[in-house]
Amino acid sequence: MNTLQSKTQHSMSFSIEGMSCASCAARIEKALNKLDQIEASVNLATEKATVSSPVPIDADNIVQAIHKTGFQAVTQTESFSIEGMTCASCVARVEKALRKVEGVIRAQVNLATEKATVEILGAVSHAQLAAAVQKTGFDVAARQLELSIDGMTCASCVARVEKALSKVDGVQSASVNLASEKAYVQGGAPADLIAAVQKAGYTASILASGQIDQQEQHQEKKKEEIQTLKQDLILALVLAAPVFILEMGGHLIPAFHHWVHSTIGQQNSWYIQLVLTTLILILPGRRFYQHGVPALMRLAPDMNSLVAVGTFSAYLFSCVAVFMPHLLPQGTIHVYFESAAVIIALILLGRFMEARAKGKTSQAIQYLLGMQPKTARVQQDGGFVELEIEHVRTGMLLEIRPGERIPVDGEVVSGSSYVDESMISGEPIPVEKTAGLQVVGGTVNQNGSLSIRATSVGQDSVLAQIIQLVEQAQGSKLPIQALVDKVTLWFVPAVMALALLTFAVWYFLGPEPSLTYALVNAVAVLIIACPCAMGLATPTSIMVGTGRGAALGVLFRKGEALQLLKDVKVAAVDKTGTLTEGKPTLTDFEVTADFHQDEVLLWVASIEAKSEHPIAYAIVQAAQEMKIQLLDVTDFDSVTGAGIQAKTAGHQLHIGAARFMQELGLDIAVFQQKAQELGDLGKTPLYAAVDGRLAAIIAVADPIKASTFDAIQALHDQGIRVAMITGDNQSTADAIAKQLKIDNVIAEVLPDEKVTAVKALQAQYGCTAFVGDGINDAPALAQADVGLAIGTGTDIAMEAADVVLMSGNLQAVPTAIALSTATMNNIRQNLFWAFAYNAALIPVAAGVLYPFFGILLSPMFAAAAMALSSVFVVSNALRLKRFKADRV
Repeated sequence: MNTLQSKTQHSMSFSIEGMSCASCAARIEKALNKLDQIEASVNLATEKATVSSPVPIDADNIVQAIHKTGFQAVTQTESFSIEGMTCASCVARVEKALRKVEGVIRAQVNLATEKATVEILGAVSHAQLAAAVQKTGFDVAARQLELSIDGMTCASCVARVEKALSKVDGVQSASVNLASEKAYVQGGAPADLIAAVQKAGYTASILASGQIDQQEQHQEKKKEEIQTLKQDLILALVLAAPVFILEMGGHLIPAFHHWVHSTIGQQNSWYIQLVLTTLILILPGRRFYQHGVPALMRLAPDMNSLVAVGTFSAYLFSCVAVFMPHLLPQGTIHVYFESAAVIIALILLGRFMEARAKGKTSQAIQYLLGMQPKTARVQQDGGFVELEIEHVRTGMLLEIRPGERIPVDGEVVSGSSYVDESMISGEPIPVEKTAGLQVVGGTVNQNGSLSIRATSVGQDSVLAQIIQLVEQAQGSKLPIQALVDKVTLWFVPAVMALALLTFAVWYFLGPEPSLTYALVNAVAVLIIACPCAMGLATPTSIMVGTGRGAALGVLFRKGEALQLLKDVKVAAVDKTGTLTEGKPTLTDFEVTADFHQDEVLLWVASIEAKSEHPIAYAIVQAAQEMKIQLLDVTDFDSVTGAGIQAKTAGHQLHIGAARFMQELGLDIAVFQQKAQELGDLGKTPLYAAVDGRLAAIIAVADPIKASTFDAIQALHDQGIRVAMITGDNQSTADAIAKQLKIDNVIAEVLPDEKVTAVKALQAQYGCTAFVGDGINDAPALAQADVGLAIGTGTDIAMEAADVVLMSGNLQAVPTAIALSTATMNNIRQNLFWAFAYNAALIPVAAGVLYPFFGILLSPMFAAAAMALSSVFVVSNALRLKRFKADRV
């Protein structure tokens, strides 16, 4: 019997926040044991509870029971994509299956984004959730995992890590970024990915994309690395300076050479240089050998291998010259300790400068991380207490005081204030917030107090999603980088082969002392030919460009959009909600001489309040804004295809189009000129008759956004045609197009016909961008070469779009295109410098100029040039931080 019970026993362990004493633990334990068939124990020391039951455990009941005691169970949220859903019943089936998984508190599935969001108590693996979904007949899309990679120093490292990850079972794609030192992998088991990276000679750890606490830890780790580099650099400079002075001082100042010989002696000078250089190699220079030698042994040399072989060759030759000079040919007994020492110091200087500059490329992420407050004031037991932000849960009530940052996404419950939302929209004007409106974590409350209910916390918050989008864009690879990756994979082995060839040519064909010339030139080739600049050329520009875009309210979901946008020939724009405000507004209301305007508006609005037509809503909204109290209405009737009629305040009213008035026998000529003006503006006039007499002309329209005019002019200035796609009739669309100076008008288009319209523009003009609201326009956004979704400031999860424009301002479109152009120009400059540098200086280091001009490149100058090449590339990318939104 006990065996049978143990097989069917269900158990679960989880953490609880806020317990401070034994009575707290006892209270929670008592509440849990009251649940049907539940046995519970709570450990105060570990802050954990364990529950068991002979029947499946309802995690939601557990959470609610703990919440009633005034404490919170620690829960986790997991999101993943689901493939194959087509309707609401699919959604219901998947949600039901997920809720049945033991430990799942709640599950929500979104058909539009094809994503599931699951709140979990205790340990529930992704595999369990995926299995539950698969049983319903659907597939879980391979997750994109983000790995932090340590040990990469150049582009050849990137290529090797990518190759190793791509070979792991289940991996669909792998992209490694040298600038951010991260890998983005689609599919594969985390343990297998980490093992593959380690086998390649590097270390890896899994990061949770978008999680703010992990991002802060990563930033802290980079600061520590920079500090370590700084310490090693200072030590290397202090030790290398005497070596350089002792050896090179004599070459530069003959008197110093004689002084060294007469006081210290040449041999003692060499001993001092040997000791100091040895200390440099085993202390600050050890990093090059720790990474370079194992890479060389795996037949996968990298930049560290070049430095290690170059410096050790100079060091070993010098040791032979000091201790076994008889082994060397006459005239070649020289020491090159200063080369080994100064090369290490200069390369560490370059690494340090590069690391500091690379830190600036991720300032956009650091800025966003700084938007998240560390604590929140949460209502508990009738008062407000300070809680760590990671302990805040959905449904909690929070107090926001004037001047504070809002800690989480939420809904205003009470109070009113203005909130600075420039963080998410790029718009500087504060937005009024009252009860019922949404607020976003990280934005700044200005002059009033607010009470909000948390709706999204942690990874589900808008701020976390923005960080995730910026990270994804920064980690993406552009098509232009494909050639770079192919070249750099073989670059280091080719350089080592070239160094051997250089040595052989100088040794067998060069002038005496040929061994000295052979060694110096081979070392110079090894040191100068660093692929760092090539590896950094593209990712640094992407990181800075996408980061600058985020600051301007332009989020690149896909890095490819950054490359494609500059080639756009035509921008297709959805009218409603993109060019216009997206909601009908009463724009014109004129009455005849026999009537009073306010009176007629009162009667018309009272009757329209009974209608559900969007036009009616606009009229009623206008009346409410004027504080008009609506009247009672009787005998309301809708006349199909014509208008409406009803009685109010003792008057019979008819409201409808011109045809309806003519059927009533009314002459509308008195409004002929006004009707013509409205038609020219793309507005359709309506008429109102009171007691059989024409009383008013009314126009309701979706007003054009104030920013639309300047945005279209900016697109024209960039040489881009603008096409409007709308469901409006042709005459109305033409009138709006004339106002806005739009080039192409595609009118009377049904929602499912927008894709056909985009295809036609692609066939006629080439690269086409489509700008829509990201929800109704998903197919067209996906069809376009680049899809730009106009956001609302909070709805950024627009899966079909390549670029999300947070502000809802069309001006962001030319800004995004200008940023794309600036970024791609920057990448080209970087790539030209990186390739031109190597193409020009490797032959110089090999000595091709010596027969003609007697010029050789010292290994020390080679080290300085190599270090500066990477710094130049990163510094050039940082210029994108100064990109201005008005550069169109």
